[in-house]
Amino acid sequence: MPCSCCQIVRSCDGSSMSSVMQSAPGPAPGAQEPTGSGTSPQPGSGNGDVAANYKDKPAAGGPADSGEGAKARRQSEGAPAPVIPEFCSPGVFSRTLLLVHLGVLAVLGASVSLWDDGNRALDTLFYLLTIFEPSMLLAMLLLCLARKKVNGLSQRMQWVFGLLIPGAIGGVVSLVVGNVQRVAAGEHRDAYVPLLHDALGAALCAVLVAGGVYRYFRLRGRAYAPSFSEARLQALQARIRPHFLFNSLNTVLGLIRSNPKLAESTLENLADLFRVFMRDAREMVPLDDEVVTCKEYLAIEKLRLAPRLDVCWKIDGMPGDALVPSLLLQPLLENAVHHGIEPRTETGVLNICITLVGERVRVEIDNPISTTVASRPGNQMALSNVRERLMLLYDMAAELRTGPQGDRYQVLLEFPYRKERRRRDVRRHFNPDR
Repeated sequence: MPCSCCQIVRSCDGSSMSSVMQSAPGPAPGAQEPTGSGTSPQPGSGNGDVAANYKDKPAAGGPADSGEGAKARRQSEGAPAPVIPEFCSPGVFSRTLLLVHLGVLAVLGASVSLWDDGNRALDTLFYLLTIFEPSMLLAMLLLCLARKKVNGLSQRMQWVFGLLIPGAIGGVVSLVVGNVQRVAAGEHRDAYVPLLHDALGAALCAVLVAGGVYRYFRLRGRAYAPSFSEARLQALQARIRPHFLFNSLNTVLGLIRSNPKLAESTLENLADLFRVFMRDAREMVPLDDEVVTCKEYLAIEKLRLAPRLDVCWKIDGMPGDALVPSLLLQPLLENAVHHGIEPRTETGVLNICITLVGERVRVEIDNPISTTVASRPGNQMALSNVRERLMLLYDMAAELRTGPQGDRYQVLLEFPYRKERRRRDVRRHFNPDR
C-alpha cells in the first residue's frame, strides 16, 4: 500500500525529529523512468524506527571490508555458494524450459535422421511428452520448494540432493507411465523387468540433464563476473560523488566552532558511509543495515539542507532480516535529494515506505518534483547500475519502476524476500543523537 506522512516535526540536528505516519490506500505507483542526475532514482531517508546505538563496527580495511573477508564471513554463517538454481524465479524457470526443450528437439531430430523410421520418432516423442516433460516440471517444482533448505548444506550434499531429486522423480514417473501402458496392453508380470530397466534409464537421463542445467547456470554466473566488476566501478563513480564529500566537509567546518559535538558525530557518520561505499558491491547485507546507511546519509544532508529537507519513514512492517545488495537504496535517496530537494526554496518531504507483501519486499519512495528539475543534468548511469545489479542478483524476479505521480516523483522497488540464515550478534543501529 502506498504510504504517506501526515505530520512531521522538524529538528535542526536531527536528534529529536519524529514523525506521525499513516498508511493511506491508493494506487500503486505506475511504471516510472527517472529524470535526473544524482546517483540514481529518487527518494529519501532520515531518522526512524531503527534506533539505538551504533557500535561494534568493523575497522576499515578489516575482513568485513574485503571481498575475501566478506566471502569468509558468509561461509562462516553457513551460506556456501548455491548449486541448485532458483527455479522459483521466472527467468531461471523460462531459461531452463527453453534450454531443455532445445535439447529435446535435437534428440527428436537425431532420432529421425538416424533411424529414418517414423514410428521410432513417434515413440521417442511419446516418451519425451509422457515421461520427460512431467519429470522435468515436477523436479523443478520440488527443487524450488526445497532450495532454501538444501542450499544450507555443504556443496557436496547440495550436489547429491540436486541430482537425486530429479533422478528419483524421473524413475518414478517412468515406472508409473510404463505400468499404465502395461495394464492397458494386458501384459503380465514378466513385463516388470523391462519396466525397471526403462526406469533406471529415465533416472540416469534425468540426472544427466539436471547436471547439465546446473553446470549451465554456474558457467553463466561466471560469465557475468566481469559485469559485476563493471557494475562495481560504475557504482563507485555514482556513489562517491565529489560534491557530496565537499559539501559534507564544508558543513563540518561550519560546525566545528559552533557545535563541536555535532561536528564530531557528522564526521563519524561520514566515515561510516565511506566504509560502506568501499564494501564489495556483491555483498548481501540485512535490510536493517541498509536502512541505517540511508539514515546516516540523510542525517548529513539534513544538516546541509536544514529546513528544506524533511523525511517520513514508514518501516513498521519492514523485514529487517531480508538480505539486499549493499548500497541498493542509498543511491535512490541521493538522487531524490539532488532532484527533489536541492532545487527547492521551500520545505520538501521525502516519503519512504518499506513493507513485506507476501514473499516480496516492497520499497516505495517519493519526493516532490521541482519546477527547476528540467534544468538539472540527467544521470541515467546510477539508475542503470541499480537495474543491472537487480538483474544480476534476482534476474526477472526483481522490479524497479520510476516516474512522476502527480506533483511527486515515485520509485517502486520489489524483490524476493531472502531471509538472513543466521542472525548476527553484531548489528548496526542508527543513533539519532550522534
